[in-house]
Amino acid sequence: MRTKPVLTDDDVKAIAAAAEAHALEHHWNVTIAIVDDGGHLLHLHRLEGAGASTAEMATGKARTAVLGRRETKVYEDMIKQGRVAFLSAPMTAMLEGGVPIMVGADIVGAVGVSGVKSEQDATIARAGIAALKIENV
Repeated sequence: MRTKPVLTDDDVKAIAAAAEAHALEHHWNVTIAIVDDGGHLLHLHRLEGAGASTAEMATGKARTAVLGRRETKVYEDMIKQGRVAFLSAPMTAMLEGGVPIMVGADIVGAVGVSGVKSEQDATIARAGIAALKIENV
């Protein structure tokens, strides 16, 4: 049996703080969601001024990123390129802004962000993950 890395409470707090700091630095009103490797919600924070729907979208982006083991932008791009059948996949948010957290070949969770332009959402998610100082992210 092998061991596998997992997110700790301290990891989640570090990711959340860094993501929130990045969003606030740019005056972006967003919701930040962090999930574990099974897509279970570990953290959800809707910053002041973020729309109500961003809570569902951020959570969906995080779950889609962890279950698909890739950034949600991959799915958005596939659909934009005409593969509309992919809309029937059992994932809830196929828009950029969900970023998986990988440690080597292991997925340990994901961050989903919603509230600004999709590429900005992804930037916030990556800023949060960077707080873990994982070399292979």
